[in-house]
Amino acid sequence: MYNLLKGKVGIISGALDKNSIAWKIAETAHAEGAKFVLTNAPVALRMGTIQELAEKCNTIVIPADATSIADWENLYEKATEHLGGKLDFALHSIGMSPNVRKKKDYGDLNHAWTLKAIDISALSFHKMLQVAEKMDVLNDEASIVALSYIAAQRTFPDYNDMAHAKAVLESIARSYGYRLGTSKKVRINTVSQSPTATTAGTGVGGFDAFMNYADKMSPLGNASAQECADFVISLFSDFTKKVTMQNLFHDGGFSSMGVSEDVMDMFRDEK
Repeated sequence: MYNLLKGKVGIISGALDKNSIAWKIAETAHAEGAKFVLTNAPVALRMGTIQELAEKCNTIVIPADATSIADWENLYEKATEHLGGKLDFALHSIGMSPNVRKKKDYGDLNHAWTLKAIDISALSFHKMLQVAEKMDVLNDEASIVALSYIAAQRTFPDYNDMAHAKAVLESIARSYGYRLGTSKKVRINTVSQSPTATTAGTGVGGFDAFMNYADKMSPLGNASAQECADFVISLFSDFTKKVTMQNLFHDGGFSSMGVSEDVMDMFRDEK
């Protein structure tokens, strides 16, 4: 490792189990010298194995409902106390759609559930940043990253209303990126990762087939969870101080492709 985050402190949200991208980011941040606290929703803490990660990274877990302003306030208060100062980085890796989970057809959405998905997956990012600004818990030149997906720009039927949530998430990153960039030189970006076999990802219908398709479409192949972690660490580091308000595609080239020879060959074989 390179000690890219030596002396830096932060918050990592969303780690559930060893398949989580946030889990890999935490392990890599720890290896690169960072100190941080972990957080997730109380229900997720009961489902996952985050305490195992906390022990490995020599840190604590602070439960927080990402839709609750009061929980964000409590999280920041306890995190800065535990870490001994303001934050240099934070990861937003939070997303859930009841409609996707319950396999509701897009033409038959429960709109109350859609609002819940947007609150959990996108407005939670605004709450995270708004409370951080009001409590003044971010150091100058801090780096904030949220995990997104290309369904914010393109249509993937089984991704359903999570596509709307990701579009809102990316918009918040741009708007708050301007606001905190001008006031504190804080940079805010989203990372649009390849389809990845996480607990959340595999819950989307047709996931395995699409993952194979994306791999054949991408010149470099799908990016793994560990490769995503490495990329996010670079965004937390001092080597990306002028990268902000961007949605960064970390997808092996998928987002720039029209069609690949491998995919064309699949159709040629059908004749």
